[in-house]
Amino acid sequence: MNTGNLLLDRQLARWYALKDHPAQLALVAAVPSGVRFPLVPAGRRSGKTERFKRFLVKQANRVPGPYFAAAPTHDQAKKIFWDDLKAFTLSAMHSRRPSESDRIIYLPNGSEIHVIGLDKPQRIEGIPWKGGGIDEFADVKSSAWEANILPALNTVNPLDPNYRAWCWLLGVPDGLNHYYDLCQAAETGADPNFKVFHWKSAEILPPDVMESMKRAMSSKQFKQEFEASFETASGRIYEEYGTENVTDAAIGLDEQLLWCHDFNYTPLSSAVCVRRGENLFALDEIVLTSAVARQSATEFVEKYKNHENREVVIYGDPAGKAGEKHGQQSNYTDMEQVLRDNGWEVTRLVPGAAPAIKDRHNAVRAKVRNAAGQVSLFVNPKTAPWCHKGMATVQLKEGSSFQEDQKNQYQHITTAIGYLVAFEWPVLPETTSAAGKKPSRRDYDTHDADDGDNWKTA
Repeated sequence: MNTGNLLLDRQLARWYALKDHPAQLALVAAVPSGVRFPLVPAGRRSGKTERFKRFLVKQANRVPGPYFAAAPTHDQAKKIFWDDLKAFTLSAMHSRRPSESDRIIYLPNGSEIHVIGLDKPQRIEGIPWKGGGIDEFADVKSSAWEANILPALNTVNPLDPNYRAWCWLLGVPDGLNHYYDLCQAAETGADPNFKVFHWKSAEILPPDVMESMKRAMSSKQFKQEFEASFETASGRIYEEYGTENVTDAAIGLDEQLLWCHDFNYTPLSSAVCVRRGENLFALDEIVLTSAVARQSATEFVEKYKNHENREVVIYGDPAGKAGEKHGQQSNYTDMEQVLRDNGWEVTRLVPGAAPAIKDRHNAVRAKVRNAAGQVSLFVNPKTAPWCHKGMATVQLKEGSSFQEDQKNQYQHITTAIGYLVAFEWPVLPETTSAAGKKPSRRDYDTHDADDGDNWKTA
């Protein structure tokens, strides 16, 4: 088109036709259909940001109000959005010129589009947004979503109290971080405000381009950047844990509770499970900051004061028995005293020595999914979020083939689950005892809390 205005002609040319793709078309329809927060972990150079820019401009023209386009830093936001948004909005025709200092585009209908850097997340606060989007979301500060962005988007404009702001969250994976958490939560379908839209770069870019990138990149980097794969972003211990392990099941009032522990000062983590046949369901948890075992038991008693089945089985770290041989109170005896005082019958199933780490890992892996494809470990991410996050993210320590990364705070609760699983469903051990025989369940001790210090063999 030739309008006689060179700048306007260039801006009009920016609206070239795009290649239709089913996932992208569904993404464009997401907000109008009620999805407030589309999550877009899609491959690089595959059109996700281009789709967002066009959608943002169209929405700003349809519904007057303030909008934003954000990135982790101001310089990134300017580079990604500023010139393109001026073109898409046909700013050459506007009576009010864009503010080059504040990075605001003023549309004829009264809408404003702000280009924002989130290196200072508070920049997004204080404005009753209609909608917007954040590119390279995985690189935004991990605390910004809950502390700054979501509260800003949930701010209700008294002049339009029924309107709810929307926000596209775009990017490629960068480890199992906050972006991964949101995508995992969205995949469960628990909150209809969130939905994941994913596609690979190969579905959009020409084959020769993809082959060129494969030759230039490692397999891991290629999968992360061009296939948008969270799974390959880091080495997970329970790499097969996924949507098939997710459940919305709840604990029945008549079910026996299996309570498993890994004693750590902070966070003091324990999972509450139930057994249904050969299936294990992790459906609740108690995670306390800077706490001791007795406080965990007090929390358990309050949480389950109306539970009808008053039998609880305790599993956990053998280190929690420290002091018992000398007649002193231990983590376990402290908990058992609180439980007994509140009418609970307690059975303790704790090994005399901890199972080998590899054996514990392998036992849990077999419950996550065994070689026959059977899944028998299920987690409710809504009622046991630490269990879910731990199973999904716990990794090996760098350079180790079996040691867990202690920097992951969720590692303790997966260790607790591991003690339970290793006791009830031990797998063929990779290690042998000092006597040369492989340990079995008979090498574990059981302790009925009502029998005082009377230890017995299972």
